[in-house]
This record gives sequence, C-alpha cells and structure tokens, in this order.
Amino acid sequence: MKIKKKYKLPLDKFIDYCLYNKQKGYYINNNPFGKKGDFTTAPNISRLFSEMIAIWILSFWQNLGCPKNFNLVELGAGNAEMMKILIESFRKFPNFLSSCNIFILEKSPLLTKIQKKNLKGNKVIWLTNLKKLKKKPTIFIANEFFDAIPIKQFIKLNNSWFERFVSIKNKENVFFFDKKFNMEKFEKKIKYQISSKQNFIEYSEEGVKYLSNISNIIKKNKGGLLLIDYGYFERKMKNTLQAISNQKYSNVLKNIGHSDITHNINYNLFKKIIQNIGGLKVKTTTQRNFLIKVGIKQRAEIISKNLTFLKKADIYYRLERLININQMGSLFKVMLVKNKNIRFNLGFQK
Repeated sequence: MKIKKKYKLPLDKFIDYCLYNKQKGYYINNNPFGKKGDFTTAPNISRLFSEMIAIWILSFWQNLGCPKNFNLVELGAGNAEMMKILIESFRKFPNFLSSCNIFILEKSPLLTKIQKKNLKGNKVIWLTNLKKLKKKPTIFIANEFFDAIPIKQFIKLNNSWFERFVSIKNKENVFFFDKKFNMEKFEKKIKYQISSKQNFIEYSEEGVKYLSNISNIIKKNKGGLLLIDYGYFERKMKNTLQAISNQKYSNVLKNIGHSDITHNINYNLFKKIIQNIGGLKVKTTTQRNFLIKVGIKQRAEIISKNLTFLKKADIYYRLERLININQMGSLFKVMLVKNKNIRFNLGFQK
C-alpha cells in the first residue's frame, strides 16, 4: 500500500502497513519466531503442544468416518514448527497420511520461504487465499492466526461513534485521532448490531471475512475449525491493541515495521458471527482445559520415563508454561467450529 499522498489512515490500514508493506512490513522482513524472535508461540515451547493437536486432528478425522480424501489447512504456520511435528506424528498412521491433502495458508513470502525449508521433503501445498481449496471435508487449524489480522477501533463519546485513525505525516510524531462514524450504516453492512451495549469496539473486517469463509466451507463440505488464540469470553469489548518487540511490550506508534502488532480475540463476537451463518456448532474452553482433556499430562509422563532429572524437569517446566492458569493456560482460549450434526467434543468435554 502506497501512503505518500495519504497520511491519515484508519487503524486497520495502519496496522496492515506496519505488518505487510512490501518494503517495511514486519512480517515481510522479519522472522519473529523462536529463541531469537520477538515472541514464542506454543509449538516453539514444547513439541507436546503439537502432538496434542495431532491427536485431536486424527480423532476428528475418525469421527468424520475416515474420509479417503480430505483437506488439512494450517492458517499462518509461523516457522512451521507445529506442522513439522504434525507430519512426524501422522507418519505413524499411514492410512490417515495417504488420505490427507496438507495446505498452509501464508501471506508472508519470507515466512513461506522459512516454512518450505523446514518442511523440505514433505508433501505440502502453500496457499495465499482459500479460493483454490477443493470442495472436500476440511479441517482448519489456526494457532495465533486471527490476533495478527488488522483491526478497526470504534469509540462512543456523548452518544456518537468515532473511528480511530492514525496520522503518519510526521514520522517523528505519529499519533491517534478520531473521526465521526456512521455506526448505523456500518451495522447494516455487516448485518449485525455490534454496538449493542458497547462503548468501545474492536472489529477486523479481514478476520471476519476469513472466519465467515471458513465457516461456510465447513458447513458445505463437513469438517471443522480449531482456533487457538489469546482472547476473552466477556461480551463487553475492550481496547486490547498491543505491540511486541524483543519479547517486551512496545509503543504501537513507534518502531514501525520492527514490532508485531496484535489484539485479543473477542470470542463472543466470533460466536455470534458463526451463529448468524447457521448450521454450525461452537464450543469454547481454555488452552489449559483443552490440552489436559486431550491428554498432555499423560503424554508428558510417557516421554519423561527413563530420562535424567534435568531432562524431566525441562519437559515439565515447558508443560507448565502451556497449562498454568497464570501463564498460557488461561490467557489462551480454544474454539471449535463444526457442523451441527457432528458429535465430536475431544478437548471440550465438561
């Protein structure tokens, strides 16, 4: 996106510029994952996480009746650490692997290059959009995908709504400002009264488009979406915009192109959007509950047998990071979207 003549950008356009601009974009020029990266995702903390996702996928496939030809799509695969472990796990189930068409949806050319290097020798197809996906039963996996999609912000002041913009005319003095916004017209467009009982709104047009497209694919062709991301269940929306650099919070308006910009998912909003599509069921839980129900503690016990004390300690330290309520266990939530007639609840049992 060229911005030479357009110095006042809606927040989502500003975030898109910061993350995906071909010259300066954060995800275009940086590999933010791993020890040297700006943040660490669950698959990079412990292979146990990816193994639990593999078990969940295999179980869901069996629940679908073991289709001989189906799609597995990872949305935004990072450095491909999770997909690497998934494929390793799937090799133990040759019938599954021979039936599975593996896809990765990735917007960043740099990350695609890294993923292809890490998955060399494996049969994986890369996509830049979902249009090329063939009409087959499809399982979608989205781990920390939706939080990195640009958002709009709306603020209610004295019974009037305003949209948040960013002025970038002076690179030394980038600042937020608000413009009056026609919320009624916007709600007619999105066919949802998003402003009801709200005084602050975060909304991602691109994120909702992905969610709607995926939900419609699931509805028509069977399958499901497993969404794992940090977020909240409360109906009341809040300002969750944040930037991260060198594993620390940074100023959203500074270090443009050198910081990751994210937000927390409002799962209640996602649930409403999916319910409006119809024909689908939604289940939610915390990452802690999901991983424990799938069997991560039992798996940790199995792989730690006969290991030295230090290696055992390392396994359980990493496990704790994933499931502790004061760490990722409560901060990260998990959502399952599936056809309403599919009786599959692994990870979401009460």
